[in-house]
Amino acid sequence: MLYLAPMKKFLSYGPTLIVIAAVLWGLDGVLRRSLFSLPPITIVFYEHLIGLILMLPALFAAAKKETLSRSSWTAILWVSLLSGMLGTLWFTTALLKVQFIPFSVVFLIQKLQPIFATLAGIFLLKERISKEHLVWAGFALVAAYFVTFPGGQVNFATGGETGIAALFAVGAAFAWGSSTAVSRFALKDNSDTYITGLRFFFTTLMALIGVFVLGQGASLVLPTLSQFGRLITIALSTGMLALWIYYKGLKKTKVGVATILELVFPLTAVIIDLVLYKTTLATSQYLAAGALLFSIWRMSQLNQDKV
Repeated sequence: MLYLAPMKKFLSYGPTLIVIAAVLWGLDGVLRRSLFSLPPITIVFYEHLIGLILMLPALFAAAKKETLSRSSWTAILWVSLLSGMLGTLWFTTALLKVQFIPFSVVFLIQKLQPIFATLAGIFLLKERISKEHLVWAGFALVAAYFVTFPGGQVNFATGGETGIAALFAVGAAFAWGSSTAVSRFALKDNSDTYITGLRFFFTTLMALIGVFVLGQGASLVLPTLSQFGRLITIALSTGMLALWIYYKGLKKTKVGVATILELVFPLTAVIIDLVLYKTTLATSQYLAAGALLFSIWRMSQLNQDKV
């Protein structure tokens, strides 16, 4: 079994797990296409409910062995509300405001997420950021920009609600970015399995409340059998499984590094558009993709195993 040792070490390396999770998230758009008829809050509720059901045995087992401090409980509630529910709702609302037009200001503002995450890592976890880190992080952000926007052109002609959409996009970037640092704070003294399970438990409860607060109670009976099948597929790939892999990697990866590695997500989405939907990519996107992959590799080298 010695030949399995290198693979085991590879799959236990924090940055590798972050990248695997980000690639899975990149596949998310393909799986969700058949769910377009459902309200976003209903999708959030069901995907977390299914993930929670699948995790219940592991969650109960972890709960018998682990305890959370008051600050860790606060962190879990923060992540469940902002990352699990509000971030998704705000980003979806932003896209609705610009009619889901590609290359819009919404996707531009989303590039602020690593900045929010890094700042939260500095203030909450006292992480130190080296000059080399800043150089490669900046290089990765610029590359990610050109991967997302062909020729670097942002579409600002998205109607009179562009400003409102921008505010929702900033909210989503803050919710997801800050939650990266808050999640790692919760992971310091607890297992990734326990934190993932609690995240799904509380987000399920919050999303159920959100369904009725937003007047979408009737939508709970709308999903078809086919859509439930798709939701289960999401839970077993881009949902619960991806988050568990991500938390497993985040436990061993600095926030400032992890948030840059997550940029594999938009790169994966662009590649999927190219392969599945035959989207034509600009030359700048190919060059930027290569630059992004190289900068992500360099960032992974800056991470220390004991962090």
